[in-house]
Amino acid sequence: MSTSIITRCESMGLRMTGQRRIIAQVIEDSRDHPDVEELFTRASALDGAISIATVYRTVKLFEEAGILDKLEFGDGRARYEDAERDHHDHLIDLNSGKVIEFVDAEIEQLQERIAKKLGYELRGHRMELYGVPIKKGD
Repeated sequence: MSTSIITRCESMGLRMTGQRRIIAQVIEDSRDHPDVEELFTRASALDGAISIATVYRTVKLFEEAGILDKLEFGDGRARYEDAERDHHDHLIDLNSGKVIEFVDAEIEQLQERIAKKLGYELRGHRMELYGVPIKKGD
């Protein structure tokens, strides 16, 4: 990540209240893909005056500003991550809901080749794989 969420918000002219700063820091410190309820739990542990409505509004503001990426993995929960995180793809465990981030050079090269073969210059992509753990011993 090049700059903090707070710095990017300020450079865009977004008003950064104390509660927005806490929410931004919670997002930045997250190593998972929290939904709004989880962000609320973490933020309210730091400031008991933060309401769930404040978290919803702040997440929406950050998303509309391009600060956050909204991720939907088919479980009915919108999850969020910093839009400036290093590129990665996701593998979602359908049993537990766990989201595993990964990068694979072969997949990246294949996507570039496919785009070129179809006459396109690839500018971005998002890959989500869905699976269940392989049972050992079966």
